[in-house]
Amino acid sequence: MKFLLDTDHISILQKQSGSQYSTLIARMGRVPVADLVLCIISFHEQVLGCNTYIAQAKTSAGIVRGYAILDGILSAFAAAPVLPFDTNASAVFDGLVAQRVRIATMDLRIASIARSRGLTLLTRNLRDFSKVPGLNIQDWTV
Repeated sequence: MKFLLDTDHISILQKQSGSQYSTLIARMGRVPVADLVLCIISFHEQVLGCNTYIAQAKTSAGIVRGYAILDGILSAFAAAPVLPFDTNASAVFDGLVAQRVRIATMDLRIASIARSRGLTLLTRNLRDFSKVPGLNIQDWTV
């Protein structure tokens, strides 16, 4: 494993359309599938998004759609390697907090998983993730 997909790259894959999707799929096709992993933080972010969608649904059709999206997320994450936020990632996270790295907490957790395992993070959010010292980042959607 070499590459950790950020939640934004995962969302593009789920949409399955657009130029960013085509570019991302082409780049992913050049590496062994075993080199690509997801993390529990991205799963958490996506579940939170579905929860909000379902809670705000005004119709039965909206609720059904929300649960269908949630089911798709569950299936996708069940079919892929998902890295935990373990004690090594937590130690990296604590160190970054002590260094006063200022990015969103969930992003800092994702970065900590990538750093603790020596992975390159695939993300479109280069502005924020570039604030994390020692983190290798790439955007495969361009």
